Formats: sequence, structure tokens, C-alpha cells
Amino acid sequence: MENAANYTQRLLKGGARAHKSMGQVFLMSDDVIERIVSATTLQPDVPLVEIGPGLGVLTRVLAPKVPKMWAVELDNQKIEILNRELKGLPIEIVHQDALKLNLKDLWGDQLGYLVGNLPYYITSPLIMHFLEQADRLSGMTIMIQKEVADRIAAPPGSKTYGILSIAVQISAKVTKVTDVLPSAFRPSPKVTSSVLRLDLRPYPGFNVNKNDFFRVVKAAFSQRRKTLSNSLTGGLGLKKEDVIERMQGVGISEGRRAETLSIEE
Repeated sequence: MENAANYTQRLLKGGARAHKSMGQVFLMSDDVIERIVSATTLQPDVPLVEIGPGLGVLTRVLAPKVPKMWAVELDNQKIEILNRELKGLPIEIVHQDALKLNLKDLWGDQLGYLVGNLPYYITSPLIMHFLEQADRLSGMTIMIQKEVADRIAAPPGSKTYGILSIAVQISAKVTKVTDVLPSAFRPSPKVTSSVLRLDLRPYPGFNVNKNDFFRVVKAAFSQRRKTLSNSLTGGLGLKKEDVIERMQGVGISEGRRAETLSIEE
């Protein structure tokens, strides 16, 4: 198989272009591709979808390893390239905005797997869109901006721990696979990327209405510099003495800040 760099350079010389408005960059590293493939669940009975295949540099490696996969692409030019370059492989090209993709339309009631180099400008909305379809997914291997990946994987007590960390960790076990330098892409982005593996599962011991839970989370992080009792008082519109009483009732001191609390707390 043609290596990733030669494949991409050939298509760029043939007129392929990265559209900045779509946040497009093209992966050219066989080493990174191998790491993504190794971190992706590839089984005969697990459907596979790729988000944002671009020129198909990863798609052409994944497709021969599964009975059927889908590649979701919005750019008309890239769809023409994919149809030409991937002809003969067991893959269906889906011309659609990934933010509107319903996984049930692809594989019904099965649990599938998602892989993709997600556009930086819609990374968080895309992740949340697919986490909302957790009943159709066993997991995801995604490449995103390192700064966002660090926020997702952040533990309690760190400066980057926040709403996004909790929103993802409550639905998935997060594992960082590797960091990816700008030199691995053409054109080179201005930031480092990271590959994450998200294994979806119910959060252990979590038994509460998620809407109520996230009302509290958002209120707690609404003013990060304030103590938790002050943030919750303002964010939930409650009396401070009531908030303090409830916090003490579960063993949380009033001087704690939101970023120090675990999901259980």
C-alpha cells in the first residue's frame, strides 16, 4: 500500500485542497495511523463509522479490516476523491453534516464504533452529539486538539478539570493514546493534537437524573474562583445556609471549590 505521505502528496498535486472554513488538515504519518488503528475496536460484528475522512488516508487502512464501514464527509470535493480512491473497498460514503448524523440510521439497534479526526472548531459539540447516542456506541477513537483532550482527560483538582471533563467521564472511560505534532499534517496546524480512546459505559454507582446533575455542575463551575457554597448559592438561586447544610450532609466542606470535587461528590 502507498504510504500516507506519498498518497497525500499525490492527491494534493492532483488538486486536492484543505478548506480552512471546515478546519481541514490531512494526516501524513503512517506511525500515527497505526496507533489510531491499534486503538480502534475492529471486530466482525461491530459496525464502524469514520467522521471526517478527508482524503481517506486512514479510511483505506481501516476499510479492509472490517466487513462494512461508513465514512461521513461534508465536502463535495473530498467525496469525489473518496469515491475514486476507495473504489472496491467495503465502504459507504455518507454525504452529511456529522452533527446531524443519527447512528441508528446506519446500523439500527447494534452497538457500533466511531473513529475520526474531528474538526477543531466543532470538537466539543460533535463529542456531545455522539455521547447522546451512547446506546448505539461501544466506544470512540478520536483525534482532537491537545488542549481539548487534556480538558476531557483531566482529573479532579487540576486546572483543566471542568464541565467538559465531567460530561465525557460520566459516559466513558478516557484513555490518551498519543500526542500528534503539527508536522504530521499538511497543512501543519498551529497546535498539537491528541488521540483519545473513549470506552462508553454507565458510570459506576451513578444513580441520579442527569439533567438535575448537570444543573448543579454548571452552577458549581459558573464562578470557578468562588467557593462551591457561593457558586451554588448564586447558580441555583438557593439560600446559602441551605446549600452549606446540604454540602455538610454529604461530607463536603463549604470552602471547597468545584474543580476539587470528583464526579461521585
